[in-house]
Amino acid sequence: MTTELAPSKRQSRMTDDFFYFFLRLRKDRIRKVVADINARFPEEPVEHRARRLIEDQTQLSLLGGLILDLPTMIPGIGHALKIIGFVGGTSALVRMHLYLILQIALLYGKDIDEQARVPEMVAVVAGTSLAVGAPFLAEVLGLHPLVSMVTGSLAALSMSRLIGESAIRYYSQPQDTRGDAALAASI
Repeated sequence: MTTELAPSKRQSRMTDDFFYFFLRLRKDRIRKVVADINARFPEEPVEHRARRLIEDQTQLSLLGGLILDLPTMIPGIGHALKIIGFVGGTSALVRMHLYLILQIALLYGKDIDEQARVPEMVAVVAGTSLAVGAPFLAEVLGLHPLVSMVTGSLAALSMSRLIGESAIRYYSQPQDTRGDAALAASI
């Protein structure tokens, strides 16, 4: 949206900077992707365009979940590499899911700079953190590292779908019928 938000509704500079510097959230990229999908599929309903974004995201999440546990396959140094990869991989998955929710919000005409997006983004970070922890359960149970890879990829894929579908339900509702915690509750 191009309208200016009242200062009380705009995200604080600290919040914006946190997502920019720590999670490399680039809102210009989000706006560019949404403009591109709107230009390529103008005849489609918003929900269909949102599902295109979800489909692209789930394929990427599947790959990300596989790569996250790939280092465990290297004998001797695999566990050390997994810890390093876990930090980077988790950050990438969180960022991908944040992009997805903000792209869907923008498709539905929501201002992604509005303060109301912050709790929604926090819910996405929490949900992604749970999904990323799934492969560790397989490891704790003593299962083969391949099981961790499959578990990680399926958890990341499922979380992308869940976040995307929840965002569609949430943002397609009229503003006055949803509560502040509706998106977090639906994830």
